[in-house]
Amino acid sequence: MIEGLNLIAGDWEASSETAADINPSNTGDIVGQFARGDAAAVDRAAAAAKAAFPAWSRSTIQLRHDILKRIGDEILARKEELGRLLSREEGKTLAEGIGEVARAGQIFLFFSGECLRLAGEKLPSVRPSVDVEVTREPIGIVGLITPWNFPIAIPAWKIAPALAYGNCVVFKPAELVPASSHALAEIISRSGVPSGVFNLVMGKGSVVGDAILKHRDISAVSFTGSVATGRALAATAVGCDPMKKIQLEMGGKNPMIVLDDADLGIAVDCAINSAFFSTGQRCTASSRLIVTEGVHDRFVSAMTERMKKLVVDDALKDGTHIGPVIDQKQLDQDLDYLRIGRDEGADLAAGGEILNRESPGFFLSPALFTGVDNSMRIAREEIFGPVSAVIRAKDYEEALALANDTDFGLSAGICTGSLKYASHFKRNSEAGMVMVNLPTAGVDYHVPFGGRKGSSYGPREQGSYAAEFYTTVKTAYSHNLN
Repeated sequence: MIEGLNLIAGDWEASSETAADINPSNTGDIVGQFARGDAAAVDRAAAAAKAAFPAWSRSTIQLRHDILKRIGDEILARKEELGRLLSREEGKTLAEGIGEVARAGQIFLFFSGECLRLAGEKLPSVRPSVDVEVTREPIGIVGLITPWNFPIAIPAWKIAPALAYGNCVVFKPAELVPASSHALAEIISRSGVPSGVFNLVMGKGSVVGDAILKHRDISAVSFTGSVATGRALAATAVGCDPMKKIQLEMGGKNPMIVLDDADLGIAVDCAINSAFFSTGQRCTASSRLIVTEGVHDRFVSAMTERMKKLVVDDALKDGTHIGPVIDQKQLDQDLDYLRIGRDEGADLAAGGEILNRESPGFFLSPALFTGVDNSMRIAREEIFGPVSAVIRAKDYEEALALANDTDFGLSAGICTGSLKYASHFKRNSEAGMVMVNLPTAGVDYHVPFGGRKGSSYGPREQGSYAAEFYTTVKTAYSHNLN
């Protein structure tokens, strides 16, 4: 069993309180006991980061490249081991766990390259004998607060750019899944990062997260989580003295349109993957399947037949397609929405049953509603579980209107054989990411990630666009005296 400590100023620290990390596939399996930090731990971490910032922010791009490359190389070399740990604590299948770890390694390698690609501009002034330089500088100490559904990839895509651009970090992972983040912190601690540059403080969001957000020496906070928490964080950040830069990723109610001319096999593959893989616990999951009349009945029939073949079981077992829900609280929320859907008049066409397996866990068969109206709560609110709704549309125009009729705007997809409709959808979808004949979930690490409306706030994450959040722009003027 793992004993997880906080990492502050280069030292591993115990705490007076600990929390158990429980395997959702087998609740009798305790992954480890992990430190539960407090506001005082955040104070020490921020002080260490503040002391380390002057030297780290002016360190050479080669030093930062080499450190990030070592981190990425070790993650990739240990991807099977770390993937198994991730799947054990979070509940996604082993293949998904290994894939997520590989992505984390690739993210660090990408940003190791970004260290060497830092660029600025030298411009002529409108005034004679004056030169203008525009450069990017690190913003300072960055607080990073991450969710439980991607316990190593999301930390990676926040930590890597923060370090690449010369910032120092105070990192709080989700309390439900500390083991993967703790393993990542161990790798970072061995990479050559100077003491205090990277700090890990585990614990409750209401304690550690709140202390990070309100700490005077932390200049910026990047958060991924719920809409309600994100909005509260944004309001607090603006009210802080000094005000903090804030970046929020807060979920989605992502549509996938299936048109009459779609390849039915591709459409079903996309829908199954988007709606149910990773147990539907992805902010990019397709929880609204908007299907035009000509293919609606055939699509529903094909979906329900395919769902019968999905294996829901222990995440580490061979042949498992879908693992457990993360914990009892999330399972209860999923069951509440199943009840809400039925009460609203939707038809539960398949699934939605609690399942018993060899070990005690939070197993739920994927659920598909039909007869759904876009005004229903199950079509408006993020469920964050293996639950999806089929909404009938008359034609493409109505399908597009339904797709955009949401308070969210993270990801959207369309399955069609028409270049005309695919092109029109890419231009007119009110989402930050658009997929054509692909699942709405599943994105690359070298391009921007983020959405519109209630899904995201602030600059995009990932790729070269990460510089918008993790740096500040300086404009310098020089009078040429010669």
